[in-house]
Amino acid sequence: MEQYTAKSATMVLLTVCIAQFMAPFMLTSIGVALPSLGRDLGASAVEIGLVEQCYLLSLAMCMLTFGRLGDIVGQRIIFLLGLATFTLFTFLLGFSSSIFAVITLRFFQGLGAAMMLSGSMALVAAAFPPSQRARKIGLVSTCTYTGLSLGPVIGGFVTLHFGWRHVFLMPVPIGLAAILVCLFGMGEMGRNASGERMDWPGSLVYALGIGCIMTGAAHAHQVAFGVPLLLIGTVALVLFLIMESRCSSPLLDVTLLRDNRFFTFSSLAALGNYAATFGIVFFMSLFLQYAKGLSARQAGMVLLLQPLMQVVTSPLAGRLADRIEIAKLATAGMLISGAGLLLAALTLDVHMPLWLIAAELMLIGAGFGIFITPNTTAIMDSVDRRRYGVASGMIGAMRTLGMATSLTIITLVFSLFMGDQAITDANLPRFLLSMKTALVVFSLFSCLGVILSLSRGRRRSP
Repeated sequence: MEQYTAKSATMVLLTVCIAQFMAPFMLTSIGVALPSLGRDLGASAVEIGLVEQCYLLSLAMCMLTFGRLGDIVGQRIIFLLGLATFTLFTFLLGFSSSIFAVITLRFFQGLGAAMMLSGSMALVAAAFPPSQRARKIGLVSTCTYTGLSLGPVIGGFVTLHFGWRHVFLMPVPIGLAAILVCLFGMGEMGRNASGERMDWPGSLVYALGIGCIMTGAAHAHQVAFGVPLLLIGTVALVLFLIMESRCSSPLLDVTLLRDNRFFTFSSLAALGNYAATFGIVFFMSLFLQYAKGLSARQAGMVLLLQPLMQVVTSPLAGRLADRIEIAKLATAGMLISGAGLLLAALTLDVHMPLWLIAAELMLIGAGFGIFITPNTTAIMDSVDRRRYGVASGMIGAMRTLGMATSLTIITLVFSLFMGDQAITDANLPRFLLSMKTALVVFSLFSCLGVILSLSRGRRRSP
């Protein structure tokens, strides 16, 4: 374990698990509290949307930057600063008096989350040898999906009985405990890229590109606004790659993408997987309530099956990774998810039984959990130590870009088949056609992910 004792490595795992739980929990728990928050602060629909969008924006724009910065100055330092920033702004959000304050604080809360998450896998990779890495990453993934799963349930209960402010205040003691563990339980670790300089111009161009793509994706149906932003973001990312190829100390080493096929295709497979699976909960939530007549609470209980399967299968996949080649295991997981998506597209109908919907969600969730742990391990194992932070940041960047892609697909199919119409009994067939079309596209992304996963070849020693 190089610079970590067994006790210190355990503290690293504990603190990373807490961080990986809090960030997604804060995303999904606030989702159910937004109506109450909006009514209390007199927010418009657009302003309520910005509460979620600003959190995701700052998270996406800064993951790669903080991952690289952690390699240079030390991952523990960035992680600790992230915990402190996230906890502070989460606390302040609980006392916000205006929707503008909530939106602003939410952006800085996302920055704290980016600092925490960007180097979390780098910390785990440095603390544990390759023989234990997959199992530990499986535990970390379990905490992530536990946070996603419990967020709506706990957030809804707390909002109903105590108010939306307590949804923000609730994680603060957990954050303070994690800071103490990080300060006194985690040992110091060496700098992975000591002596190298930070590429701030590249970081700014990358943040601009990701920010424009994320915002453009959310407003893709507004041709005069969304499409130009998507184009600007794409141009900015192309410019970013050109800049990085000419930089002596780049934010993202382009030669890593060009020469390390295992790393590149593993990262692209992650993007394909998130693009394929992120939108399914959104569509199924609408389908269960509008087409099947379930209440929001009943629909939430059905949708809970997907992340619960991810919680179950992620640690299992971590143990299987010790016996099965991780690339093959990840590919099998994506095949299972793709089969669930295709089955959902083929069987989608107003009269389909609930047990079939539940089975399809469980199949998709199981495949996702089997894929993500070995694929994350594959990315971390394919680079040398000085690039751990970059690899960890890349995992987060691919996750966010995949989500943005899924969001864009949803927006475009709704624009194509629904226009600006609300979902009603009269136009339910149009909604079903939109959903079926999106599920087919999601299935194609799964197929693309399978091809990329198969094309990565065998892992070479970094």
